Amino acid sequence: MSALVALGLLAGCSTIKDAMEGERVDYKSSGAKAPSLAIPPDLTQLSRETRYVVPGTAVSASSYQVGQPTQAVQTAAVSVGDVRIERAGSQRWLVVNRPADKLWTPVRDFWLESGFLLAQDQENLGIMETDYAENRAKLPQDFIRSAIGKVFDSLYSTGERDKFRTRLERRPDGGTEIYVSHRGMIEVITGGKTGNTASGDSTVWQPRPADPELEAEFLRRLMVKLGVTQEQSKALVAAGAPQKTSRITTVNNQPVVQIDEGFERAWRRVGLALDRTGFTVEDRDRSQGTYFVRYVEPVTNKTEPGFFSKLFSGTPAATPPLKYRIAVKSQGESTTVSVLNAQGAPEASANAQRIVQVIADDLR
Repeated sequence: MSALVALGLLAGCSTIKDAMEGERVDYKSSGAKAPSLAIPPDLTQLSRETRYVVPGTAVSASSYQVGQPTQAVQTAAVSVGDVRIERAGSQRWLVVNRPADKLWTPVRDFWLESGFLLAQDQENLGIMETDYAENRAKLPQDFIRSAIGKVFDSLYSTGERDKFRTRLERRPDGGTEIYVSHRGMIEVITGGKTGNTASGDSTVWQPRPADPELEAEFLRRLMVKLGVTQEQSKALVAAGAPQKTSRITTVNNQPVVQIDEGFERAWRRVGLALDRTGFTVEDRDRSQGTYFVRYVEPVTNKTEPGFFSKLFSGTPAATPPLKYRIAVKSQGESTTVSVLNAQGAPEASANAQRIVQVIADDLR
């Protein structure tokens, strides 16, 4: 009995400590115990490569709260030292006046220290991507959870997983742009043969919308890793009110996204939108304003096969990915984003309309 009381007191102290510190982000990669997360139906991924031995121990990140600056900041881009943050709509990215090869190791260390494992680690491409991890700070911190969860931690789950993709892009002036994009999955209950979801026969993982606030918080923490103070990082992230700068329109019977910005900012924003929404960017040609992407058509009107159909038909073939080009063309402070087919001809299919809609939704 005394042991239980002691355990409860320790758990209570831990809960109070977490509350005082404002801990709201505490990621822990599940490693081998991670659930199998299916790729969303309309997306596909490049083959992955892990070139480093990664420690499996999670390290809690510090407080999540983004403080407000003492004075309102009117500009959309502010800086401290050689680090600045730029903002357009809900998108943010860092600009650092250091070469990319000098930033790769500290950025990589940042994600490992934040409790993630790296599923993709390709310095030659300037891309690293974490595995799916659970934000343990979302778990209820009541007495029972605190007391039992310390011993049987795996009994509790948020039903959500997050991963983050980081892209480092060299600038003509020798600096580096750093983009962080979030992708999330959520576990939902599916029905059995009768379609009764309340029966709880099984669960599946489905994609959930990207969280711009999580992206902003990790950009803020990355700024601290790169030498900015906590107070300065909070002020930088909070600066700049989002403004609507994009819309869908039609040019020559082709759906396009119109952006009220010049090429440089539009190029960055479209690239971040593609990262966020999970397109596989196979290549990019900034001089031509072209992203080369792969896309898988979503399955519509899908019917569940019967028992004998499953028995004799085998596993259905996966839908092959289609290749497109995302063209970013500017004239002054106005930019048009359109979808081209693999040969570079204008595309006006239903897929083109879906891709344009996805990009436009993310730019708002």
